[in-house]
Amino acid sequence: MTRERRKAVSLRAGALPDPTSVQNLVEQAADITVLVGAEGDVTGISVNPDCPSLGSLDHWVGRSFKTFLTGESQEKFDKRLQVLKSDPDVIPRAMELNHVDNATWEFPIRYTMHRIYGSDDVLLLGRDMQPIAEVQQRLVSEQMARERDQQRLRGEQTFYNVVLEASETPLIMVEPEKGRIRDINSAAALLMGTKAATLAGSSLAQGFEGRRREELMEALKTAAASDEVKGVELIARRNGRPLSLAPHFFRAAGELFMLCRLVPLDEQVQSGPEAAQTMAILFASTSDAVVMTDGKGVIRDANEAFLEMSDAAQLRDVRETNLGDFLARGAVDLKLMMETALKKGRLRNYATQMTSVVGTRSTVDISVAHLEHKGGDFGYGFIIRNVTPAEGTDAEGAASVVSDDAMKNVMDLVGTASLKELVSATSDVVEKLCIETAVQLTGNNRVAAAEMLGLSRQSLYVKLRKHGLLNSGSDD
Repeated sequence: MTRERRKAVSLRAGALPDPTSVQNLVEQAADITVLVGAEGDVTGISVNPDCPSLGSLDHWVGRSFKTFLTGESQEKFDKRLQVLKSDPDVIPRAMELNHVDNATWEFPIRYTMHRIYGSDDVLLLGRDMQPIAEVQQRLVSEQMARERDQQRLRGEQTFYNVVLEASETPLIMVEPEKGRIRDINSAAALLMGTKAATLAGSSLAQGFEGRRREELMEALKTAAASDEVKGVELIARRNGRPLSLAPHFFRAAGELFMLCRLVPLDEQVQSGPEAAQTMAILFASTSDAVVMTDGKGVIRDANEAFLEMSDAAQLRDVRETNLGDFLARGAVDLKLMMETALKKGRLRNYATQMTSVVGTRSTVDISVAHLEHKGGDFGYGFIIRNVTPAEGTDAEGAASVVSDDAMKNVMDLVGTASLKELVSATSDVVEKLCIETAVQLTGNNRVAAAEMLGLSRQSLYVKLRKHGLLNSGSDD
């Protein structure tokens, strides 16, 4: 006797009532009972009155049982039926079959299969799985909704972290009841002399000198509730820096939090984002042209006044171009200004001419500053002013560079020689004045002066020797 057979016999030990003497046994034992004949047709069916969702299935009688099964369930039913017929002693495991009826109605039933001894009929006792399936469907829907909420929460948390970290304002999020730092950005951690990861989750009072947790939190609550007290002055423990902590209460998800803004007390009032915003407004609205370049003179940024002066339609027309392209003497002017600014830090009132993109020229006065920061060389800043005739830079005013003595000497020659001889005699005076001016503008840089005058270096030395200017200054 097989193990399953012995188990079945042991379960049937003792006296059981005759099934025929128990009324409605089949209806009460299962939600649905189906008697399948030897040919696979439904010969009888019973539905438990406590399962109204199944409805009336009397139309199944006389039709093939597999007609009301899905394709997958038909294969499963055939396999279990074959096992049952091949071994009468076997007790098949329960199986779940999906029924289809009226083309659109589908419902799952969990069946146990029983052989009718002395007959080829098979009795199927089924339990309606629709309530369980509905519960499972609700669980799946809830799980999907939960995953969507978690994904949305992660996205919002990411946005929060990015905005907090990108903010230039030093901010600390504090849990007032525990006195603990919930979040802190790098700007605030830098003022306190450490990193954000070190302070997150720690006690706020531990970051400052001489303050207990209860005392500090009470002071912050008082400051937050007061219209007069703007902040609590503290000393950072790690770097000894004086700071002011300005608190603000807010409530989120029923919990009370405190957002604190750190303000350094050892800096000027306008030293943060407010000052940067003010400078940006000045950069955009000033009437003087302002140009920012890299160390080679390539334009990084320029304001609207420079675009008007250069007749450029928009910033991208001049960005990544060399500033020397807009100067009358080109690279000579640019090199001279940048070298002087690099040596002395700045250069003021450099007179030259500027050429626009359409070829028009204007006389300008340029101031240059060499820009540096902690990371190294940033480039140069140019302030370019269009010099008006009222400021004495027109052609008539340019003649004033000739000294009164030189003009008197020239005038004394009138009447003593022909015009050709006069011009020949005065050309040396003008040439000497031009060379002196070029040498003065370039800071006695003979190479730059030669380039400015369009001469070779050897020719410049000849003319310097000719006019007695060779020893007027030291060569670079």
